[in-house]
Amino acid sequence: MNLRQADSDEPEVNLTPLIDVVFILLIFFMVSTTFQKESRIKIELPEASADAVEEQKDTLELVIDAEGRYFIGQQQVVNTELETLKKAISKFMGDRTEIPVVIRADKRTPYESVIRAMDATAQLGLVQMSLATSQPENAQE
Repeated sequence: MNLRQADSDEPEVNLTPLIDVVFILLIFFMVSTTFQKESRIKIELPEASADAVEEQKDTLELVIDAEGRYFIGQQQVVNTELETLKKAISKFMGDRTEIPVVIRADKRTPYESVIRAMDATAQLGLVQMSLATSQPENAQE
């Protein structure tokens, strides 16, 4: 007779390393995931066309030169501060509340100057805004 006890040792599975790996993967995916950024300003980009747009008579033409100086109605705005620009636009508007705005900026104009002009007109409630461009000289007709 065999009096030896049978080995009843069941193999133990240690889950600690597996849990560690799962947490590291979770952290990796959380850090590397790109989140969708939503803009607060909703804009609808215009489509480009070869046809020239008919100019309206009653418009605010805001010209920005290469140095970032603003001109309204052929007169230079005193400085480039947002509040000064808003006052100059308000003075030009008078008692009119809704007029279209055309921003004509030099191609070397700092981006900040164009954004400041758009911000000033938007804060005054002018929502009909367009950016003027020129057609290329070698445009196909």
